[in-house]
Amino acid sequence: MFSKFTSILQHAVEALAPSLPLQEDFVYHWKAITHYYIETSDDKAPVTDTNIPSHLEQMLDILTQEERERESGETGPCMEYLLHHKILETLYTLGKADCPPGMKQQVLSFYTKLLGRIRQPLLPHINVHRPVQKLIHLCGEVLAAPTENEEIQFLCTVCAKLKQDPYLVNFFLENKTKRLEAAKDDGADLVKEDPSSPDTGQNRNQNISPVKSAQEDAVYKSTNPGEASPSVHSTLSNNDNCNLVSSLLNLTKSPDGRIVVKACEGLMLIVSLPEPAAAKCLTENTELSHLLTDRLAQFYRALPQSMDPLDIETAESVNWGLDVYNLKEDAVAFAGKRALISFLSWLDYCDQLIKEAQKTAAAVLARAMRERFFIAVMEPQLMQTSEVGILTSTALLNRIIRQVTSKALLQETVYFLLGEETGPETLAGITQHPLRHRLIEHCDHLSDEISIMTLRLFEHLLQKPCQHILQNLVLRCLEERNYMENKQPEEREEREHMENGQPHDAVDLEEDPLFSDLSPDNRLSSPDWLRCSPPQSTEHTKPDGKTEVHKIVNSFLCLVPDEAKSSYQVEGTGYDTYLRDAHRQFRDFCGVCQRWDWRSCPKPFEKCNLDSPFFEGHFLKMLFDRMGRILDQVVGDLMLRIHRIPDFTPKLLLVRKRLLGLEPEGMSIDHVTLLEGVIVLEEFCKELAAIAFVKFHASASTSP
Repeated sequence: MFSKFTSILQHAVEALAPSLPLQEDFVYHWKAITHYYIETSDDKAPVTDTNIPSHLEQMLDILTQEERERESGETGPCMEYLLHHKILETLYTLGKADCPPGMKQQVLSFYTKLLGRIRQPLLPHINVHRPVQKLIHLCGEVLAAPTENEEIQFLCTVCAKLKQDPYLVNFFLENKTKRLEAAKDDGADLVKEDPSSPDTGQNRNQNISPVKSAQEDAVYKSTNPGEASPSVHSTLSNNDNCNLVSSLLNLTKSPDGRIVVKACEGLMLIVSLPEPAAAKCLTENTELSHLLTDRLAQFYRALPQSMDPLDIETAESVNWGLDVYNLKEDAVAFAGKRALISFLSWLDYCDQLIKEAQKTAAAVLARAMRERFFIAVMEPQLMQTSEVGILTSTALLNRIIRQVTSKALLQETVYFLLGEETGPETLAGITQHPLRHRLIEHCDHLSDEISIMTLRLFEHLLQKPCQHILQNLVLRCLEERNYMENKQPEEREEREHMENGQPHDAVDLEEDPLFSDLSPDNRLSSPDWLRCSPPQSTEHTKPDGKTEVHKIVNSFLCLVPDEAKSSYQVEGTGYDTYLRDAHRQFRDFCGVCQRWDWRSCPKPFEKCNLDSPFFEGHFLKMLFDRMGRILDQVVGDLMLRIHRIPDFTPKLLLVRKRLLGLEPEGMSIDHVTLLEGVIVLEEFCKELAAIAFVKFHASASTSP
């Protein structure tokens, strides 16, 4: 009661007293704080019952006002006083002792506001960055501490300052020798600790009263600004090179989700700094890579052993830090949804952090993800023999590939799946990378579900902007046969002048006469396209390109008899739809491929070894084997079989509409497997025809 009365009386006196010059006013408030420690006898009263918070706030207001009234970059007398008298050092000591109770929160708040409000660079001053560094040591020491909120605000403010001026990070990269010398210069008594001993949050030097120590330091420093107090105590840690990161890592383990998100944001700011020393420190002297991989592994192991692949594929996209917990809704949706969202959310954070990281740090962190998560955790799941386990793990891998966007992490993921080989593949060497071999084998598995899921996996892989995927799966086996187009240097220069992946003078598909000529009613009626193309003459005459493409396109479009076609009866499912889609995909991928290094391929024709045995590669062989069986399953006696099905045409149309979701599921239809197979084959042939035409169109447009 007495202290509250004193506080009210003091505020009244301050309000009635004439205004003092800023420096005198600043010194007055600081002296009031130090006198508290000299005069007080109650060391258990909380700081909120004293005038200390008010004096600290007044000091901040004065410093802000002083800077506002001066020219930019000019240091005023109040700031000079703060720096010369090592006020931040004294406040750090008081905060460390938490004297009076709650003082640590006040000190953290003061540091945060000082760094946030003052525009001039303060961190380069030794009497600023040294106490800031010491205060960083106090953050994250105890989980769920009452000061966690102030700790994370302070750390994030420091991170933001480093982001503005990355060179400042060098002030925060310590080593044990430098810290030892600095402590000796300060006359500090060093207390070496066993790094393996648990942190209880208690003062480790039990022979020193924290209150008395803080009181003595405050008085000593206020009266001896040029000297260090003999009672300042410092500690050493094995993780001593990047304590800012270590403190943030500790706070990512907080039970408070908001604190965790803030700590993750701080880490992302730090890893993005361009300083090489900071990158080296992050990857060699912190537990950052362990945090990323261990937590991802923890979330992965928490997933159910069996999950519906459709649930995994259709679960909503999650941005890290924004996932909302609703256990009741998640449980109703499907079992394991909350665990899946948590896993995908942390995966997104890992991906974004590596994407933002400095190049060297990104490569090291991505490699750690490959070794400590993909190889150690995921590979055994993908190599198991249980069909349920294979299906679930493949669906999860598929989702991971879809979600990864950072270049470094994508590359390491691809190396994990396919290996790093780029040389020609041999039939005897297809098992060289066991996981790659197993995944390709799964594309032709006895279980249709596993086959389809693994094929989707490779489909998503091939859509990724990574040259190694295409090289490893396809191109490396075609180099010796000159299957790839070999443009001359002057022709390649023309390709560089492309707009949106297309040459500037390319004709739009809708305006191309071939486009309209390829409608079902205008197909070439001549059976000449069935004959094999004649061999090239010795004069190497070039065949008519338009005639050739007509033959190829018609060969695909006529593979399914007209009686078995149904797409013309449903709007929006014609050949032109596939043509536009193939054109768009080709244009988009051209834009991606232009950024790749193609100097080593294609191999010039004269350097190809045409006498060597040809092997298309394990991946293409699997695809061709499957495609070959399509003809066995459907086309062989198709006409004979469809004539045996009553009302074949209306049934075929109904099945197509059901597959498109245009008709509700009703009574069962006989021969539905055959009907669906006919529809799939028709669509597949249209897609192949569209690809052939777009390839010809692009090649013709870029020819000299």
